[in-house]
Parts: sequence; structure tokens; C-alpha cells
Amino acid sequence: MEKSEYDLIVIGAGAVGENVADRAVQGGLSVAIVEAELVGGECSYWACMPSKMLLRPVAALRAARAVPGAAAAVTGGVDATATLRSRDAIVHEWSDAGQVEWLQGAGIDLVRGYGRLDGEKRVRVVASDGAERVLTARHAVALCTGSAALLPDIPGLADAEPWTSREATSAQEVPESLAILGGGVVACEIATAYASFGTRVSVIARSGLLGPFEPFAGDAVGEELRAAGADVRLRAGVAAVRREGDERVVILDDGAEVRAAELLVATGRVPRTGDLGLDTVEASGVRPGEWIEVDDTMRVPGTDWLYAVGDVNHRALLTHQGKYQARAAGDVIAARATGAAVDERPWGTHVATADHAAVPQVVFSEPQVVSVGLTEKRAADAGVRARTLDVDLSQIAGAATHADGYRGTARAIVDEDRGVIVGATLVGADVAEMLHALTIAVVGEVPIDRLWHAVPAYPTVSELWLRWLESYGRPS
Repeated sequence: MEKSEYDLIVIGAGAVGENVADRAVQGGLSVAIVEAELVGGECSYWACMPSKMLLRPVAALRAARAVPGAAAAVTGGVDATATLRSRDAIVHEWSDAGQVEWLQGAGIDLVRGYGRLDGEKRVRVVASDGAERVLTARHAVALCTGSAALLPDIPGLADAEPWTSREATSAQEVPESLAILGGGVVACEIATAYASFGTRVSVIARSGLLGPFEPFAGDAVGEELRAAGADVRLRAGVAAVRREGDERVVILDDGAEVRAAELLVATGRVPRTGDLGLDTVEASGVRPGEWIEVDDTMRVPGTDWLYAVGDVNHRALLTHQGKYQARAAGDVIAARATGAAVDERPWGTHVATADHAAVPQVVFSEPQVVSVGLTEKRAADAGVRARTLDVDLSQIAGAATHADGYRGTARAIVDEDRGVIVGATLVGADVAEMLHALTIAVVGEVPIDRLWHAVPAYPTVSELWLRWLESYGRPS
């Protein structure tokens, strides 16, 4: 007989849902996780992992070409066919057998089907064959359904059958040409990958590239995309789209046309809450199709049983931040269910507060862009008495050994009143691995005076920390 009652029911078995379930099980709860697609979710099969496999050859080839002695060994460009094969391998040919095995080993029950709320602590699941099943939660339900690509209301766009990020990362053939609507992270990463394959890429962005980042980040990425042969059109609005045979035709506001074999829409995300049964929840501010507001324990205000974790709460649409939220939510659900103390103080065990001002992010473009915390503009908007420290990475000895003609910029934002770094942005080759040190400094609020004693090794690019400190001034 199928089990129908659990302590916790999780809707959505992506990375976020898996982590909520795992932490709750470790806390002593029985858990069922409901999934209509692949266990592992967007990140594992259509986003983080496959996209980074598409981008890795670009970075590796660039690194080899930048080093005298290695450059002579490079006799060709990126092998698109081999790249797609490695992408297929990392997504396990879109099989979730390994992830299902992990769930079983962790003691989490998997219920296949589409889950939606059916009143307080009830989840109705419809299987692929139409069979229905009702699950009941003793303590909590966690919504971890993520987000989907936003398709803007542009005349003719839907009829053109555009790609979203899913199609772009799972394509089995490389198109001759690709037009990309948008200038954000997805647009820049996919443009970087496909340009390396030899695809004729056009990027059409209503504003600049990488708008939420420091302006020099988008400028650097745009310059590299153009150098790779991409047509980058900024401040270009789209009036309409039409399909002519095998071509997609994008008509711009000024009447110009961009033609491509495929069209990628990368203009934002929407929450997967439209058919989630939110209309059966008695809580103000919870509406189908909208982002779900939560407190720092990921609980929906006005309820004592409903949680929304990851993209659906719109705090930070990043896998690592969703997993961070998931750890907090799983712990607090278990604590509340068992009567244990719940620490809801800032930086406490059961709260997620780093999503407020200390979110790390990497753009795996060429060059790479990393950031954490506040930009110069956001610091000013927040009323922070900030000082900006800029370093030209090409002037650092470690950069000279890293690549011939290394170029990059590093910016730190210092809160003058507290003497701590509240934000940082790096642009340059392979800067992603330097991000966590920045994150620790920002989240840990390490005083500038203490950072003088964290000595960077020579000769590494991390010596930028010394350059920042020298620019700021000697400790008193």
C-alpha cells in the first residue's frame, strides 16, 4: 500500500528541493519529494552544469593561446561536436537514474507526477498516466518549483518558436546563426559559447550588457564578444518577430532586421507558480503566477506550514543561493516539527540572511565576471558612505605569469564608517576561483585592518588584495 502521510512534502526535486528534503530527513523527519520531470532539476540538466560544459572549451583554448610556449600547440578552434558530447555526458544523457538512487539512499521517498496544493498541508499529485494521488503533510509543505524563461509580449515571437535557455543548452546541432534577445547572464554566456562554435551570433539588448553589475563588466564582455565575431546591438528595442521558412527575422524599433536560423529569448525569468494550487492557500499575498514572499526561515507569512525555497521566492535566482536557503529551511522545518529551539537571529543556524546583501555570482563569459555584495551604485543608493578601490589586474605580477597581455579590473567597495568591504567585482580571465575569498571578506565583515595580515602569495593574481590595501592606506 502506498504511503500517503509524511512529516514534510517537497514539491520540486531540483537541487533546492533535494537539499530541503535531505536536511529535514537528517533532522528526523519523514519526507516525500514530488517531481514531474527529472530529479536534479534545471541546474543539473538545462542550466548550470550543461552551460558550463559548453563554455569550458572556450576558456581552456583562450588560456592556452595566451601563454607563449603553449600557443604554438594550438592548431584549431573549439570542436563543437566534441563539446556537445561532453555536455551530454555531464547530464547523463538526461537520465536521472543516479539522482533517484541518491534519494533512495538518503531515505527520501520520490513521488513521480505533477504536484499542486489542495488545501492546508495537502498535495494532489497527477502522474503521467493521469492517475491521481493525495499526500498529506503532518508539519510542512515546501514549494521548490523554480522559475521558467520569460517570453515577452512581442508580436510574432511565439509563432517563431524561439529557444529558451533549455533549448540552447541541450541542442544536438549547432546552428549556422543565432539571434539572442537579452543582455543578461544567460545571453552573455550562450553568446560566448556559440560564437566559439563558429555560429554567427547577434545579441540584441534593450539596454547594456550585464546591467546589475558594475558598468565595466558589461563593457569588457561586449568587447570580447565583438572580437569573437558577434554582432552586439545595445539599446535596441524589438518591434516584432516573424518566421520566414527556416529563418527567424527580428524587426528592431528602427526598422532594421536581424535574421538567424535560431532565436534565443533570454530576457528574464518568471516563477513556476501558475498552476501550483496557491488559490487554495489562506494567506494574503500568495497569488498564482506570482513570486512568493517569505521570511528569513523561508516560511510564507500568514501560515505555519507553508515554505517557498529557491527561485520561487525571488530573493536570489541562483542555484547556490537556493541551496543555501534550502539548508536553512530544512533545518528550521525539522526544528519546529520536533520542538527544538529555532535560532532566528541574524546569521543564526536556521535563517537565510546572506541573500540580502552578500550574494556571490559568476558570469562564465569571456572574460569572466564575478561579484559579491554591493556595487558602487547600490552602495550609494543604500546611503553607504563608500569608497571605491580600483585595481588594474594587468599590473599584478601574478597576472603577467598567468597570460601574455592579461587584462582585467578589480573593484572593491569599502564602507568607510565600518572599515569593511561591502562589495567587490572582478573582471578577467579565470577570476571565478577568487570569488569565495571576496565572499568571506564581505559576509564575515572582516575589518580592513585585519586584512593586512592575510598575506597573498606571490606571484598570484590574489595579490590584488595587497594593491587594494595599499590604495586604501596603511592601518592606523
